[in-house]
Amino acid sequence: MHKDIKIIIATHKEYKIPNDNMYLPLYVGSKGKKNIGYKRDDTGKNISLKNPYFCELTGLYWAWKNLKVDYIGLVHYRRYFSSKKKNKDKFDSILKREELEKYLNEYDIIVPKKRKYYIETIESHYKHTMKEETLEETIKIINEKYPEYVNSLQKIMNRTYMHAFNMFIMKKEYLDEYCTWLFDILFELEKRMKNKEYDAFHSRFYGRISERLLDVWLDYKGYKYKEVPFMYMEKIDWIKKGTGFLKAKFLGKKYDKSF
Repeated sequence: MHKDIKIIIATHKEYKIPNDNMYLPLYVGSKGKKNIGYKRDDTGKNISLKNPYFCELTGLYWAWKNLKVDYIGLVHYRRYFSSKKKNKDKFDSILKREELEKYLNEYDIIVPKKRKYYIETIESHYKHTMKEETLEETIKIINEKYPEYVNSLQKIMNRTYMHAFNMFIMKKEYLDEYCTWLFDILFELEKRMKNKEYDAFHSRFYGRISERLLDVWLDYKGYKYKEVPFMYMEKIDWIKKGTGFLKAKFLGKKYDKSF
């Protein structure tokens, strides 16, 4: 018997999607925009209007509040969990239900393989590339509202790797726990940062902060999880990406766009 799974594909445009009904393309930031044939994140309980700042988290919030299933996941139209079996067609290499269900027989949480920074900690990398006050304020909030998480927070901030991209699949009861904690922190952060003015790129810091917080939550909870490889659906310019990383580290040049 199939497990009741829905994996949200966060997208803002039409794109090729897997031919598997456990994948649900979701038009994020859809409030006030024309239909593109996908489920919209401005239905039911939602924060669709926050998408320019919260990125794919408006899709996560929608799924948390509106889906009644056993497992919920989040991936991106350009980034998926991948299967062990690779094919020439990238879409045939996306993680399939049969393989995922085998993982879920042993683990309640699936995360992507670690993203390694080697010469940067999670904290130093964020502060070198983004607006450091956004992370500093987040740390203050956790100290004030969730002091029991402080040891895990410090541990994760000092690591040189993380489970990135806000990608995961987890049992709904764990998602309820995670989202209750995460959005409480982010909405408090939003109140405290409301007078800050950033450009469009740096205004999306809520989504980037949450990438760091997933590991804090996992470490504190001690839940068993499975790391699964992930794949990009489009070509990545690794030279440009690496150059940007080194300029931020050694020259103090913060990111001004996604690579």
